[in-house]
Amino acid sequence: MKAKPASIDSHIISIPPNMALTLRSSTSFVNPKETKTFKSPDDFLGTAVCFSRIKLKPSCRLRAKASMSMSMSMRQVLHGKVSTSTDEKLHGLTIPHAAESGSKVPVYVMLPLDTVAHGGNLNKPKAMNASLMALKSAGVEGVMVDAWWGLVEKDGPLKYNWEGYAELVRMVEKHGLKLQVVMSFHQCGGNVGDSCSIPLPPWVLEEISKDPDLVYTDRSGRRNPEYVSLGCDSIPVLRGRTPIQAYTDYMKSFRERFGNYLGRVIVEIQVGMGPCGELRYPSYPESNGTWKFPGIGEFQCYDKYMRASLEAAAAAMGKKEWGTSGPHDSGHYKQFPDETGFFRKDGTWNTEYGQFFLEWYSGKLLDHGDKLLSAAKGTFHGTGAKLSGKVAGIHWHYNTRSHAAELTAGYYNTRHHDGYLPIARMLSKHGVVFNFTCMEMRDGDQPQHANCSPEGLVRQVKTATKTARVELAGENALERYDGGAYAQVLATSRSDSGNGLSAFTYLRMNKRLFEGDNWRHLVEFVKNMSEGGRKIPDSDSRGSNLYIGFIREKNAEKSKEVALA
Repeated sequence: MKAKPASIDSHIISIPPNMALTLRSSTSFVNPKETKTFKSPDDFLGTAVCFSRIKLKPSCRLRAKASMSMSMSMRQVLHGKVSTSTDEKLHGLTIPHAAESGSKVPVYVMLPLDTVAHGGNLNKPKAMNASLMALKSAGVEGVMVDAWWGLVEKDGPLKYNWEGYAELVRMVEKHGLKLQVVMSFHQCGGNVGDSCSIPLPPWVLEEISKDPDLVYTDRSGRRNPEYVSLGCDSIPVLRGRTPIQAYTDYMKSFRERFGNYLGRVIVEIQVGMGPCGELRYPSYPESNGTWKFPGIGEFQCYDKYMRASLEAAAAAMGKKEWGTSGPHDSGHYKQFPDETGFFRKDGTWNTEYGQFFLEWYSGKLLDHGDKLLSAAKGTFHGTGAKLSGKVAGIHWHYNTRSHAAELTAGYYNTRHHDGYLPIARMLSKHGVVFNFTCMEMRDGDQPQHANCSPEGLVRQVKTATKTARVELAGENALERYDGGAYAQVLATSRSDSGNGLSAFTYLRMNKRLFEGDNWRHLVEFVKNMSEGGRKIPDSDSRGSNLYIGFIREKNAEKSKEVALA
């Protein structure tokens, strides 16, 4: 049970107008001599900074001094070119000026997963309003929110409720922020960082109960309800509509409801294409302890629709026996590559059969993304909003030959085969931003036995996106508040190797973000990103404070009140 929010009146502090507050914590709007950090209720938004009856003019300035050590070395690479026809450059996403070294990289902050409640209303609007005000004061460009299919269309097919999101859009506009909206066609719950449960729409779950093969299935028959299987993309299994048609109708409804805000306040639509909104298979589900890091995961190709596709592909190759099932020697979720016949050093993955299977498996994923993004492009054409697609940063076992964890997720990336260039080219074809995770991770911070290389993976993706001439944006994979993680993102944002970042979205707004040094680190990070990742000298980092000067209104009262929500 969530704690009941404390009364605002219990934290009222009288402050003379025009006073410059020296802050060592985002939430300590108190006497400068006070060093204790306020405790906040453990509620939905957690700690939020709330300015009661104080109007902040756009000229109110933030000044932050800090330093970030940047320790990631970049290797120089050759870059190729992929021609793109004029009509495919719908959103103008050739390599942008923002991605060049030394250019400003706008920072967005992800809102809580349950920003909109199960009833369809905006969750805790007062706290949200205060939090948006604080983020604006920190210099962020905007925020990101999940538009959950399971909430918006839960009352029945084609019955949409956007009211909670409409309230959020108006609030974001009021604070002069921008909004990235995720078309979240997946379930919330059961994965890293999922703090709430939002299943697929009830009427979809009803269809799944009638035909369990509508969801991804592993070799042992375990069903995964996170996302409708791409195997039935073009089959009318959702009460007369195909899944692609259902997703398209959803996006069209969004466009009709928010047309006046698209391109102006709503600047980006991220198209969810799989579990966690990522273009991948649910190969490493954490729910019920099915998978544990750094397990290789399992192939998700055993529902009847995927099996029928595999059988047809094998028959077309003249290898009918290859279509009877997926690999028999690919092991289990928690195993390591060397423990399996398929993924070991010279395993089945590198045989003619292995190459056939992996090309089919990854090709189905690419085809799914292509269909969905084609529908999105047709829907949002001319609105001025960018489109983006998210790709998972699967960095464990990257230093092995087979890259097993990437293969089970649908990325045909091995020591001999580039799995990210085809994805980048598919996104480039539709003028879609390539959004990638794990931008904050360093190789040296990972357990040695997992053979991780997030830095090597990011370098590969940067090179692939540059070759495909597609815009690259980033996210952090895990919640991090330390200066080291921010410094790694700063280093990654530069275009020293491959593509630089055009934008970065920070995961995630919660009570911890507004606490003490966490808030200070965020403000410093945003400032650095706005200066193109320029490193602030170490001598400037000690004793740095955040100064917020409040501008006196002509008829301001002699004292103002500042409250903590």
